[in-house]
Amino acid sequence: MTRRVHMIAAARPNFMKVAPLWHALAAHDDFEPVLIHTGQHYDANMSDDIFADLDLPAPDHHLGVGSGSHAEQTGKVMIAYEKIAMEERPDWLVVVGDVNSTAACAMVGAKLHIPVVHLEAGLRSGDRAMPEEINRLVTDAISDVLWTPSPDGDAHLRAEGIPESRITRVGNIMMDSFERIRPKLDAENAPARFGLTPGNYGIVTLHRPSNVDEAPQLKALVDALVEASQRLPLMFPMHPRTKSRVEAFGLSDTLAKGNITLAEPQSYKPFMSLLKDARIAITDSGGLQEETTYLGIPCLTLRDNTERPITVTEGTNRLVKADALVGALDAALAAAPGTAKRPEFWDGRTAERCVADLVRRGR
Repeated sequence: MTRRVHMIAAARPNFMKVAPLWHALAAHDDFEPVLIHTGQHYDANMSDDIFADLDLPAPDHHLGVGSGSHAEQTGKVMIAYEKIAMEERPDWLVVVGDVNSTAACAMVGAKLHIPVVHLEAGLRSGDRAMPEEINRLVTDAISDVLWTPSPDGDAHLRAEGIPESRITRVGNIMMDSFERIRPKLDAENAPARFGLTPGNYGIVTLHRPSNVDEAPQLKALVDALVEASQRLPLMFPMHPRTKSRVEAFGLSDTLAKGNITLAEPQSYKPFMSLLKDARIAITDSGGLQEETTYLGIPCLTLRDNTERPITVTEGTNRLVKADALVGALDAALAAAPGTAKRPEFWDGRTAERCVADLVRRGR
């Protein structure tokens, strides 16, 4: 009997996590993957183009929820997804990551008694001021199966009383997506398109409210980036949220003083082409901490904490504040290149382990 699996995609990082699992399930005779795009990210470069990059088909359902407050997004997703879940009654519901759609669909599944799987479970920053942390806690508490990327995820879940039978460490599925597109990246050659020399630029991403929503913090970061760009040219694909705040706070002219190439958000393939040839990354993104660790590229994360501590203890990531960014950059550029250590199961085969776990669980 073919088992229907609903897979939820919402924000940009979700797409890279869903794609390898969709392909693995589609290739298996026992499963029918159904792709559901909630529309939480609605910029074409942050959704539609990424589907093409990852060879994903058009979503089977598009909820079109768009922007809004946390409550608005969560409520809209729950209302829209509940109708589909009741009509189709999937055998499994897979939610990924830690965005509002993740928690929303997990709650719908749990209340309709549909088995819920959380891919990328067990991550914790310890900071409940982060909306994502609340989404992680809620989703893990009500999911039936928890697929973790690293040993710290297992430990967090055990400490919260999750039975061992619900936990399976599968590894980091983001690496599956990277390996899928790796052969296409040399042809993509995004650095040349922006006039950048491979190995001689840094890549910047900023979007978290704690960094961009308050004028003093964003000004401190912009000033630090301008100074940092005197050491190394920077490539900055700017998130729509960040761009609007830069303009609203009157920081555009300051940013223009730096040796910084500004661009629209990049789809997955061109962004990874830029990343793989970068000398360093400066970010507040969770996914980029993982990708740089996998590629052995130094990463300076502009946050007080991280839900991915393995990228610090085993990887190339370092947490820094705005006033310490330039010094951390100088230290990273002066350091001899090290040998990258990839955490266990960060090997491009996570989707295989996910499918094997569903087969083993036998629903």
